[in-house]
Amino acid sequence: MEVKKEKHYRHEWKHEISYADLLSIRARMSVVAIPDPHAMDGKYLIRSLYFDNNKDKALREKVDGVNMREKFRIRYYNFDPSIIHLEKKSKVNGLGTKYSANLTAEEAKKIVDGDIDWMLESSRPLIEELYCKMRYQGMKPMTVVDYTREPFIFGPGNVRVTLDYDIRTGLADTNFLRSDLVTIPAGDAPIILEVKWDAYLPDIIRDAVQLPNRRVGAFSKYAQCRIYG
Repeated sequence: MEVKKEKHYRHEWKHEISYADLLSIRARMSVVAIPDPHAMDGKYLIRSLYFDNNKDKALREKVDGVNMREKFRIRYYNFDPSIIHLEKKSKVNGLGTKYSANLTAEEAKKIVDGDIDWMLESSRPLIEELYCKMRYQGMKPMTVVDYTREPFIFGPGNVRVTLDYDIRTGLADTNFLRSDLVTIPAGDAPIILEVKWDAYLPDIIRDAVQLPNRRVGAFSKYAQCRIYG
C-alpha cells in the first residue's frame, strides 16, 4: 500500500549553525517541545540514497535555485533495514511537500542493482514513477548520505525542529544496505537547524529557534555529499 505524507505544502527554514548554537537550541527545545518518540536517547541515525541522472539534474537545480524541483531518495534509520521508505520531495516557491512508499530490503537492493522491471507492476504509484524516470530519464542511485538527527515536535502548527550533524558521504558506493559501507565526512559540513511547519509557526517556537545574525539558507545534504564528484 502506498504511504503518503505531507500531502500539503509546508514551510521550511534552514540555518547553518555552530556547536554553541546547537547546545542553545537543544536546551530551549527541550523545555518547550518534546523529542520525536521514534528517537533513541533523543537522536537517530539517518541513511539516505539519493538519485540523479547523468546530467546531475537534481544537483544543478538545487545549486541554481530552480523554483520548482524534486528529488528522490531511499531512506532508513539506525541501520535497521526492516523499515525502508522511498521518498519524493518537491519544492515550489520555497514550500515543500513529501510523498513516500514502503520498500522491502529486497526491493531496495534490486533498485540499487538496476533490477527495476518489477517496479512497473508494483501497484505503488511512487515506485512506478521512479521506474519511469530511471528508464526514460536516466535517473540512477548516485550517492549515500549519512547523518545524525536530533528531532523535536510541537503540536500546534504541526511543527518539527531538527538538528542535523556529522554529515558523511558514501562517495561512489551506492550499496547503502551494507552495514560495513565506508562513509567519510562530507567536507567541512556545518550543523543544520531545520524548522518545518504548516499554516503558522507559533511564537514560542519562533522565539526558541531565534539566533542572532543567522539568515535562512538553502543548504543541501545531497549537494554537500557530492563535493568529491
